Amino acid sequence: MPPPSPVKLSRKIVGILCAFFIIALTAIAATLYISWQLEGVAAAINDAGSQRMRTYRISHLMARALDEKGDSGIYSSSLAEERQLFERVLKDLHQGDPMRPMAPPRNEIVEAKLEVVAESWQSAMRPTLDAYLESSGSGRVKMLDHFNSTLEAFVHSINELVLAMENSYAQDTNLLRTFQIALVMLAIIGTGVLIRFFDDLVIRPVGMLHAGMRRMMNNDLSVRVPVNSDDELGGLARGFNRMAEHLQQVYSTLEERVAAETSTLAERNRELGILYQATSYLSEPAPIEVLCRGFLDQIKEALGADAGAVRLYTAKSEELHLVTHDGVSDMFVTNEQTLSCGECLCGQVIQSGEAQTFDTAHPPAGMKLMSCIREGFATATAFTIMHDKTKLGVYNLYFRRQQSLSEGEKHLLETLGQHLGVAIENVRLKAREKELAISEERNLLAQELHDSIAQGLAFLNIQVQLLQDSLRKGRVEEAMQTAGQLREGVQESYDDVRELLVHFRTRMHQADLESAIEAALEKFEGQTGIRTEFTCHGSGLPLEPGDEIQIMHIVQESLSNIRKHAQATRVTVRLERNLTELQVAVRDNGAGFDPETEPNLKSDRHVGLKIMRERAHRIGGECRIASQAGVGTSVTLRLPSVTKEVE
Repeated sequence: MPPPSPVKLSRKIVGILCAFFIIALTAIAATLYISWQLEGVAAAINDAGSQRMRTYRISHLMARALDEKGDSGIYSSSLAEERQLFERVLKDLHQGDPMRPMAPPRNEIVEAKLEVVAESWQSAMRPTLDAYLESSGSGRVKMLDHFNSTLEAFVHSINELVLAMENSYAQDTNLLRTFQIALVMLAIIGTGVLIRFFDDLVIRPVGMLHAGMRRMMNNDLSVRVPVNSDDELGGLARGFNRMAEHLQQVYSTLEERVAAETSTLAERNRELGILYQATSYLSEPAPIEVLCRGFLDQIKEALGADAGAVRLYTAKSEELHLVTHDGVSDMFVTNEQTLSCGECLCGQVIQSGEAQTFDTAHPPAGMKLMSCIREGFATATAFTIMHDKTKLGVYNLYFRRQQSLSEGEKHLLETLGQHLGVAIENVRLKAREKELAISEERNLLAQELHDSIAQGLAFLNIQVQLLQDSLRKGRVEEAMQTAGQLREGVQESYDDVRELLVHFRTRMHQADLESAIEAALEKFEGQTGIRTEFTCHGSGLPLEPGDEIQIMHIVQESLSNIRKHAQATRVTVRLERNLTELQVAVRDNGAGFDPETEPNLKSDRHVGLKIMRERAHRIGGECRIASQAGVGTSVTLRLPSVTKEVE
């Protein structure tokens, strides 16, 4: 049979409090009932006593009614009223009146006395009174004599009733006092019982637990508290004892645990040191071969490996190429210079992405070349080089002794392979970025040459042909005119070459964009004599250097077009910054042109305009050209702002 479930402390406390409450409530209810009954008995005694006086009053009124003259009937009316009042009081004594309250004692003696009074009234006193009221003259005298003859006996019966009620009232009063004394004793005894109850069930167990805790705080782990109950406090005591026993066991093995944790911490610090050293090296810019060589040297030294190799994967040919190695023979290099993915274990690792650590004394089935065994290595490992789930290669560590790697070391080597993959991919991305930048600059240079120098040379070629034709026909004046045009074309081409050189050598030597624009305008005004004005509104964080250079190229190209085509006398440049965008506007008061009829603009072959739009697009902006013949031209660059405005 299962052991009985323990009685909860809360159930014990609630049980005894409920019992005490029921007893107290019963005693209080009885006291209230008796006090209410005593109040009703007092009213009944008062009413019963008043019946005696009312009987004598009836007799007195009967005697006065004999002397009544005329038809007034005052005393007769009073007699009728007294009769009704007597009967009503007698009825209340029988039934009680809860509204007052009034109730006679309910015992046999009082009820018997009350029946005697009621019987005497109904059988003798009332018939005599009724006959008196119905008669007159000598008949009334006779009825009065008869009423008076029975008066004393009737009043005596009322006295007996009153005495019986008073005796019952005295008994109820004594009973009430008894209950009140019992309530006082119940309060005293109940308080003592509750104090003893809480002392046994709560105070002393809590005190023992507190004493045990104080001893434990003083490093006395051998302390135990007695378990004297099966309730919550008993469970708490058992839990305290189990806790003390556990702490004692833990304290006894503390030194071993500290030593083990120290060893684990030292291993973690060693792994973190290796990881930090490798990542610091891989963050330095270097060619891929140099990165792989330095990485291999560090990992070999950190793990005590005798040899190692790094192989990079070519997805197109599905081959692994040996990039760097150390500690292996020339034959090993010759045999494993290039591996197909399914040829040996390294190829299987690049396919599965799972690291391999194996004992060469018991080579796995996938080892086909057996180069590791011929080199005399006892343990060989292979870990993938990955970047963003893309497999870039495999690196190997070889040991001439039996070497087992812990799970932490394997995880470290896998993490290092990922860092090496990130470094290799960064080198490749930088190379691609450099190639792309060179290609873009060459494209811009070709566009500049095509839109300026090439067109100028084409014009000069036509003019040379015209000059030859004029000289052949002997038209000296026409030849001189053509020669002048040739000179102007050569000068314009020369100016274009100088301007291109200035553009391609532009650098942001100034501290910010505002200073660079001011310097360019100052140089432009000195070269052309055209008055310039620069305004700047708003402020913000500096742009990226590459973005600032592109903005300066656009500004310089706009100034170049003004110099060559606008015939302007005044140029204004306005720089505005706000929370949403950066805007640069270059305006002149020159000749302008009609965008609808300008063929060069519509075909996008106008000198510099196409390049300005491309530069704006490259930095995520938009370049718009607005012009009107005879009014001037406006070039506006809008660049979305990515910096927070500075107030």
